[in-house]
Amino acid sequence: MQSKPQDRLVAASAFSTDERAAVYRAIETRRDVRDQFLPEPLPDALVTRLLSAAHSAPSVGFMQPWNFIVVRDEARRGQVFEAFQRANEEAASMFEGEARDKYRTLKLEGIRKAPVSICVTCDPTRAGKVVLGRTHNPRMDSFSTVCAVQNLWLAARAEGVGVGWVSIFHERDVKQVLGIPDHVEIVAWLCLGYVDKLYAEPELAVKGWRQRLALEELVFSDAWGVKATGAVP
Repeated sequence: MQSKPQDRLVAASAFSTDERAAVYRAIETRRDVRDQFLPEPLPDALVTRLLSAAHSAPSVGFMQPWNFIVVRDEARRGQVFEAFQRANEEAASMFEGEARDKYRTLKLEGIRKAPVSICVTCDPTRAGKVVLGRTHNPRMDSFSTVCAVQNLWLAARAEGVGVGWVSIFHERDVKQVLGIPDHVEIVAWLCLGYVDKLYAEPELAVKGWRQRLALEELVFSDAWGVKATGAVP
């Protein structure tokens, strides 16, 4: 006899104090690593655990639009680094004065220093033309893929693995290096490697690029612009 969906429900409860603290610690101490990678390779089993965490992410309509290209080959990573360098020079020219000078001081060496990279992609055709939950917002597949990136990032933090998200490149250049089909979107190029030190705060805050905004300035109550009251710090 086939079981009913309601028969698949299991008990749910809050985590223990220690388990809950570990989740929040991973969230609060996660960092975008640009230069602190150690050369030690990541074991295959560890990479698989991180990919499994990413694949456990929520996705609208359960479309699971992601693919993960694990790139260890130095030649391919070198080609992507060259694409990044070209785009990075273009990016620097978009800033002016002190901001341009400060931008050029940022070390963005993850592609070369991290022992492995993962290119996370989104296939909008995965679940067909009409997808539950995407009927009125065609970007929900990309948003779902970003959830996979975040899952991987938090799992990596728990494993002592640093992650750096590289977004400065022309998508066509990286697609050519990896043979990615035209209809597939690159959502993230992630650099992964062990780290023994992380900044106590986000690196861009430490180096004076931007500071974290106050939460109370970002929370509204019931409608746009209405300041929240109550539990917001």
